[in-house]
Amino acid sequence: MMESFKKIDFSETPCDFNFKLILIGRGAVGKTNILTKFCDNQFSENSQTTIGVEYKTQIVEINNKKIKLQIWDTAGQERYQSMTKLFYRNSDGVFIVYDITNPESFNKLDYWIKDLKSQEQTNAMLMILGNKCDLEDKRKISKEKAKEGTNIEEAFEALTKEILNNFEKKKENTQTDSIIISSPNLNRKTKAGCC
Repeated sequence: MMESFKKIDFSETPCDFNFKLILIGRGAVGKTNILTKFCDNQFSENSQTTIGVEYKTQIVEINNKKIKLQIWDTAGQERYQSMTKLFYRNSDGVFIVYDITNPESFNKLDYWIKDLKSQEQTNAMLMILGNKCDLEDKRKISKEKAKEGTNIEEAFEALTKEILNNFEKKKENTQTDSIIISSPNLNRKTKAGCC
């Protein structure tokens, strides 16, 4: 079955799922512009450096299921790293962002992946995003070296679908079928199952 994905307006109708997503990566790789482009459909040539964290919410729909995405944009500067780690907790999905014109940001991907995996309280799905594809003439990371996505909405769609599929698989695995047990002494049936 083909999955549909669309952003929807906020409404009073409750959501079926709440997913926490975070954007991490070095400073000035464009995390804030990814966030504002996806949530507000805006882009700023002169966006300010994030101090600490920024937060936005977007509701999306996949196959008639409403999903509230709580998206955290973290500062990439080293002085904010300890605060960034707090946002790893209970996250469902993580975008690690690098700048295609900045090889140092690409070389730092291993650091971010190891840092994320070292945290005990996250089993988040991970997606790496090469940003600033509008600066193709200044590209320093070859297409062969790193796959690039075609746009931001597709990246959010892919990660959200993966999280939803993973969540539903876990839910299926934790539920058990009810078992009817009959006892010859009691001559009655007792239902046992998962609570």
